[in-house]
Amino acid sequence: MSTNVPTTISIDGVDYVRADSVGPTTPTSSRIVIAQRGWVFVGIYTEDGDNVTLTNAKVIRQWGTTKGLGELALNGPTNKTVLDDAGVVRMHRLAIVATLDTNKTF
Repeated sequence: MSTNVPTTISIDGVDYVRADSVGPTTPTSSRIVIAQRGWVFVGIYTEDGDNVTLTNAKVIRQWGTTKGLGELALNGPTNKTVLDDAGVVRMHRLAIVATLDTNKTF
């Protein structure tokens, strides 16, 4: 009896990979993360299982927008936006309320 556990299975010609055989997600572009307790961050988002890491993170203290948080995601920070450097932020994925993709530099 083999003790090797397959990392891939094929069903109807489609290959599926075991979740525990895949490492952390590769970094995406910046993402705004709305976390529990009112924290709002922006940074390079990666996941590793249930853990989320934001690198080059900043806390968005003041949005400085007239059209809400979506304006920041679409257009980047305004001259009234206040960002505080936070370095690396780690949290459990269940601490996240929502994320907004952005390709803007913060």
